[in-house]
Amino acid sequence: MPQSDESDPSRRPIEAVLLDFHGTLAQVEDPVRWVTLAAESIGISLERGKATVLADRLTTAGRAGGPKPHRVPAHLAEVWADRDLSADAHRASFTGLAATVDEDLATALYDRLLLADGWQLYADTVPTLQALRAAGVPVAVVSNIGFDLRALAADLGFADLVDEFVLSYEVGRIKPDPAIFWKACAALRVDPERALMVGDTPADAGAAAAGCTVLVLPESEPGKVHGLGGILRLV
Repeated sequence: MPQSDESDPSRRPIEAVLLDFHGTLAQVEDPVRWVTLAAESIGISLERGKATVLADRLTTAGRAGGPKPHRVPAHLAEVWADRDLSADAHRASFTGLAATVDEDLATALYDRLLLADGWQLYADTVPTLQALRAAGVPVAVVSNIGFDLRALAADLGFADLVDEFVLSYEVGRIKPDPAIFWKACAALRVDPERALMVGDTPADAGAAAAGCTVLVLPESEPGKVHGLGGILRLV
């Protein structure tokens, strides 16, 4: 006898959506812009050539929202391990890594991470969130992060379209730990089997172990359409 939609795991109805932040809803600003504007904020003017060299070195050292560092200095190992579990450790990790390249810029570089001007939403982020809200589908942002995303989301213009923010440093769990996805589902009052997790990394795909359906979208260029419209076809 054919299975009904209700009994077929591949066709479970989706009643809520969990979304990663960085790489899924938004991207950090261009590295050269990051360095140039951070320097300007403390009264330093950098010519483009020098800013480009600095940006390359800082990105290699380890940038929040960028690639992981090739090497974490021994004196930063402890805070690096806790970076997504503590606001202090998050700041100490990334200012410490930046300081190995340019100590004067380290704090200003980190502070750009907290500004809406330091991020760029994908072109389909807000339209997709608006469509989910119109359809009555609750949404949670689930992020491995060491600072509060709520104010940043408000400044970027999408906080009112999100029902819950489940942040690793607040809940004490880090993706791919199933517990962080369970917490998000509990916050939205939905069974994990009826939730869709959308992200861009294997850590996001860890939601499958929590029972969620998973959609992984590799990073796109900042500001471009990211394929988030595919969520609407699934819900």
